[in-house]
Amino acid sequence: MDRISALRNVEDALATFEAGECSLSDLEATVRGVLRTYASDFEGDLQAYRASGDGPADGVVVLASSGPAARERVETLLDDPGSFTVAAVE
Repeated sequence: MDRISALRNVEDALATFEAGECSLSDLEATVRGVLRTYASDFEGDLQAYRASGDGPADGVVVLASSGPAARERVETLLDDPGSFTVAAVE
């Protein structure tokens, strides 16, 4: 999914919410799905990586060109990420 498609899908979800055709939790689930699809189907030189561990980094997904670059991005995003590993999202 490209960026324009993702934005259109989020816009459609917002319009549905504004029309009263879905709840806030439905909207959140739809937008979360769009973002996860965008990240996992990212078209370009970057790939999605998910951090896992005991600390705040657990579950964080970033786009990076390699595992070490993904680890660096997670560390940059979080003040104290704790102990974690990164793996490509399949």
